[in-house]
Amino acid sequence: MAHEDGDGRRREYRAEELARLAGITTRTLRFYRERRLLAPPRREGRIAWYDDRHLARLRTIAALLERGHTLTGIAELAEAFEHGRGVGELLGVAPTEETPVRLTPEELAERFAGEVSPENLVAAMELGYVAVDGEEFVHISRNLLDASSALVRAGIPLGAVLEAGRRVREHADAVADLFAELVGAHAPAEEAQIGRRRVGTEC
Repeated sequence: MAHEDGDGRRREYRAEELARLAGITTRTLRFYRERRLLAPPRREGRIAWYDDRHLARLRTIAALLERGHTLTGIAELAEAFEHGRGVGELLGVAPTEETPVRLTPEELAERFAGEVSPENLVAAMELGYVAVDGEEFVHISRNLLDASSALVRAGIPLGAVLEAGRRVREHADAVADLFAELVGAHAPAEEAQIGRRRVGTEC
């Protein structure tokens, strides 16, 4: 049964009630603890007490699972967030000062083996990868340009590469939104503001 501390603000739950509120079984709750997806509960003798932070984490896990993320990926995201690492670092992207690459239409077409169609150009611009400057195109990242053009040269259609980029961005935005909501709901005001800035700028 849930109970409150003396200040009447923080609710605590036994494992059975926490699992019920989160819509999972106690067995799943134990599994999440073993995978270190949850912080250890507060112990009072042999009784484990969980609070609203545990409930928020369980609901975040459920939302991420619904979006197609794996438990391993969720665990890595949670660890990165708790230790102040950005999503870019988690994905293995070292922080760099990217230099935009200027290309003529002919150079861009050659880079992507003639797959620069009007539709693909529009998609790349909507994703923010490419912009037009006078008679030239400007790509935001040499690393991304090299990686995407290598995929096209390997036989992957440019449209499929751009669609993958769009889906990655959607997942990153969803993760950022979920963690921002979690921080806003359960962290002190000052820490919440820092957390929202970190998540919002690095996804």
